[in-house]
Amino acid sequence: MENQTITGNITVLPPVFCGSVEHYVNVRVAEATAIDWKRRFDKRFKVTHRFAIADTRGRLELTVPIAKPQSSQCCWGDIEISTHGNWWDVHRIALESAYGRTPFFEYYADSLLPMLTAGVEERFPLLKDLSDAWDTWIRHKLMLPLPVAAETGESRPESPSIITENSNNATDFAQYWQVRADKIGFIGNLSVLDLIFNLGPEAIIYLDKAAGMTD
Repeated sequence: MENQTITGNITVLPPVFCGSVEHYVNVRVAEATAIDWKRRFDKRFKVTHRFAIADTRGRLELTVPIAKPQSSQCCWGDIEISTHGNWWDVHRIALESAYGRTPFFEYYADSLLPMLTAGVEERFPLLKDLSDAWDTWIRHKLMLPLPVAAETGESRPESPSIITENSNNATDFAQYWQVRADKIGFIGNLSVLDLIFNLGPEAIIYLDKAAGMTD
């Protein structure tokens, strides 16, 4: 699947990092999607560089540190990632701890290494680059089309459908199997990575049901 430009109904989604099930349900039901990296930088919009997983003790939020913007007028697409705290090691270890016992994590793990090993800031210098790499990986696993070409002043649709998602409000989707649910209970409103690692290829079926595509 390659980036393409579609004329017609384009749903503009906010830039989120390893977005929630809700985010990818919005992708599933859309005719085409674009990511609004032209959105004005606002440090309060944490979901642009933070995502949540189900750790051994419950909900755990992982953050990609970002460099201080050069201008207060910049957009999210200009933001660089930081190497502070070797965060990629923290993320990799956390994901291994959280999902190493699932049937599918080991199968997927090697393909994730470019986003979770030293040198990530050279491979993906901008937050947008890293986020897009994760988004591409996720969409491939869920058999979803990639976003259309990045919006510019010339290509921005005249009347796009703009969705603003709020990761703090859990959407009432059906529960799915989680590896530690018998001990800590089901945890909702997580990154879609939780769905993929727990269900593997069946994550596509769950997404279709959540999107109302199947009975």
